[in-house]
Order: sequence, then structure tokens, then C-alpha cells
Amino acid sequence: MKKFEFINHTADIGFVVYGEDLKRLFENAGEAFFTVITDLEKVKRITERRIEIVDKSLERLMVDWLNELLYLHEVENLLFSQFEVTSVSEEGLKARAKGEPFEEGKHPIKTEVKAVTFHQIQVKQEDGVWKAQVILDL
Repeated sequence: MKKFEFINHTADIGFVVYGEDLKRLFENAGEAFFTVITDLEKVKRITERRIEIVDKSLERLMVDWLNELLYLHEVENLLFSQFEVTSVSEEGLKARAKGEPFEEGKHPIKTEVKAVTFHQIQVKQEDGVWKAQVILDL
């Protein structure tokens, strides 16, 4: 099963992410998100951040998860390349993200992301596979 694919969106970028369960769906969304930003093969897994989010819907949880990763990227100057979701449900998410601080010359920045939007957000299960659509504001 493919992890994600990019979709065209006027002036923004979007992706559809897949997972055999909700944990994998959110892990793959983290990977897709940072694939937009940088070359993941150049990001070592030496720093870890624990993330906990409480929410009431899977759509809101997906947006808040990716916006939290964006916050850590912008405020702490971190890039992440590995994501481990330990629990996820409509009540919330607990996860770990591993990566390293951005280093000029080592980490190419492909695209700057302003925000993860609620525009056309979808998180659903189809034929036993979880699927989410996310649009990023660039």
C-alpha cells in the first residue's frame, strides 16, 4: 500500500494519505507533511519530541497534529523524518516525532508551509483502508 500521494490545488499543495489503521494513517501524514518541506533522507533521527493532542473529531485531530509538527518546525527549527503514533482515537493522539535541527547547507527547504487548513479535510475509512486528504497553505 502506498503511504501518500500529492494532489494539485490552486496556489497550495495537498496530499492524500493512506494507512491500514489510524496509527499508520497519522504516521504517514507526518511523513507526507515533511516530504513537502525537505528531503527526508537527509534528516537524522537524533532529537525526539512527544506530542499529545486532545480533540473531538478525526479531521480536527489531523489538522492539529500537522499544525503541531509545523509549530515545532518553525519555533524550534526542527525537521522530522520518523513518526510513531502510540495511540489515536476521536478523543486524541499520543505520538513521538524524531528528527534533528535544521542545518543550512545540509537540509534543503523545498517549500515553506504557512499552515495546515481545514479546507477539504477528510479522514475516513473506505474498504478497510484509512484515507485522509489534507490541504496545506503555502
